[in-house]
Amino acid sequence: MSVFDKFGLSQELNSTINSLGFTKPTQIQEKSIPHIIAGKDVIGESATGSGKTLAFGCGIVEKVVPNAGLQALVLVPTRELAEQVKESLKELSRQNRVRVISVYGGVSINPQIDDLQRGAEIAVATPGRLLDHLNRRTINISSVKILVLDEADRMLDMGFIDDIKQIIKSCPKKRQTLFFSATISSNIKNLTDRYMNNPIRVSAVKMVDPKKLKQVYYSIAKNSKLSLLAHLLQHENSGLAMIFCNSRKTTDFVVKNLRANRISAIAIHGGFSQNKRSRTMQIFNNAKAGALICTDVAARGLHIENVSHVYNYEIPKDPKDYVHRIGRTARAGEEGKVVNFLCEYDYDNFSRILSEYREFTIEKQEKPALQQVVVRMDENNRRGQFHRQGFNNSRGQRPGFNSYRGVSKKRQSL
Repeated sequence: MSVFDKFGLSQELNSTINSLGFTKPTQIQEKSIPHIIAGKDVIGESATGSGKTLAFGCGIVEKVVPNAGLQALVLVPTRELAEQVKESLKELSRQNRVRVISVYGGVSINPQIDDLQRGAEIAVATPGRLLDHLNRRTINISSVKILVLDEADRMLDMGFIDDIKQIIKSCPKKRQTLFFSATISSNIKNLTDRYMNNPIRVSAVKMVDPKKLKQVYYSIAKNSKLSLLAHLLQHENSGLAMIFCNSRKTTDFVVKNLRANRISAIAIHGGFSQNKRSRTMQIFNNAKAGALICTDVAARGLHIENVSHVYNYEIPKDPKDYVHRIGRTARAGEEGKVVNFLCEYDYDNFSRILSEYREFTIEKQEKPALQQVVVRMDENNRRGQFHRQGFNNSRGQRPGFNSYRGVSKKRQSL
């Protein structure tokens, strides 16, 4: 008997949950599933990776019926999250003979139109592309009885608030509405007050265990950041690493130069095509690359396991983004480490983080002796030229991350 049985789920759904290996509900599941199954509107405050997809997925799978049109709509901020949520819902509904599709921008709209014409009971969509379909009349949401906003704060941060309002107004007034967000801002509260019916608010603690998470910083010149990053990636005993930058330009610079120094690294940011972003995440999740260089598009909504180190190559302007970044490690009882690189341009942002989160203990580290690394300059400044940064590596050692191949993977939380 599974502990999920106490939620009054159908035998088919309980069997599916058991077969997927989930035997103990997470905190957000424990608090929200009973209200969701009871048909209540719910506001769930919960971090990425806390199990909220399974929470709202249970309500969706229990209430949609085959061949009755589109009945459940899940709005998400990014293409990657749309695909992840779709696959999770497909797993949960595999005994119910319902169809799940994803709808997002960055790819041709025509295959999505074909999918919609064939019919589906559940759609997972980004707001912009869904609104495009609504304007083209290629999607019908008049039968939607469950509306979910996942990562609601992120969607508002990305400027989707007007699109979201228009989508909500296009849904039937008689429906169940579920909001899930890492933080409940005033904008989200305004939406919940306007579009939800006596919602139940539940909250789950952060998944990061502060006792398992070590946070440090290095005070370093801007032109030494790459040398320090290369040194730490070579010498830290770690699993997968995520390196965060504040811009696409810096992300491209870092990944190009890590590769120039024979360090296995891949990048992801909003400038990539959807196919390239999908391939990148598949490579990283399969532990075929040791370092993922990314902007904050990868900090939210992506389920990535075995991340032992988070490096903040640049410090984010918004303290909340710092929390979302470091939440990628020290999860599910594992230890993790956050390493911050501070040059003269980072101290204002760092001070805001320390002021906002006084409970954080971030220790200063002394800069190690650095070896010389190859740095490829921006092509607009020095096309095809290199310069050296740091101290000489006379032994010509090959920087590694070969040990990342074959890292065991844990099951992702739904």
